[in-house]
Amino acid sequence: MSADIVVLDYGVGNVHSALRAVERAGAAAELTADLSRAAAADGLLVPGVGAFGAVMDALESAGAVEVIRTRHRQQRPMLGICVGMQVLYTSGTEHGLTTAGIGLWEGNVTRLDAPVLPHMGWNTVSAAPGSQMFAGIADERFYFVHTYAATEAPADAAVTTCTLDRPFIAAVEDGTTWATQFHPEKSGHAGTTLLANWIQALSAAQK
Repeated sequence: MSADIVVLDYGVGNVHSALRAVERAGAAAELTADLSRAAAADGLLVPGVGAFGAVMDALESAGAVEVIRTRHRQQRPMLGICVGMQVLYTSGTEHGLTTAGIGLWEGNVTRLDAPVLPHMGWNTVSAAPGSQMFAGIADERFYFVHTYAATEAPADAAVTTCTLDRPFIAAVEDGTTWATQFHPEKSGHAGTTLLANWIQALSAAQK
């Protein structure tokens, strides 16, 4: 049985790029703003670009925050991308303003400590040992576009890092909640393989 995958359309994020990327990875996907579909799907992909506060405002306006919390609590698979990962933390601070996040993981998303920002382009990561997400692609490069990031590892999660002047969180596997700071939909073969790994994990969860 193929997995039922939806990309959440809440007015922010490269939703069409994410949709096409899932399809390139070998699965059908639906773009939807319907919260009942987002709650019921086998897999929910939450993209996000721009400012932490704007993404949180959009998620709250769409009524999607509680859907995400409930799916995480019930261990129903999700994948957050870029700011869609950042908002899973407790809070984010940008331009001196701190905004509450969804709060799945403790920590504050802050400005990267690096000489050149934004961090834009291809970079390698240090994949978590035994990572499902990075199976077959642990030595590949991924495409980043961001100025802010988390530096605190969620408890009991498999955490992948990337290093500029200092390490930051590049990806998290917390049970069935996965998230990436980089953009798999812009990361060529490596990104497609990562999404295929997610789809395979969804299919395994159905059995």
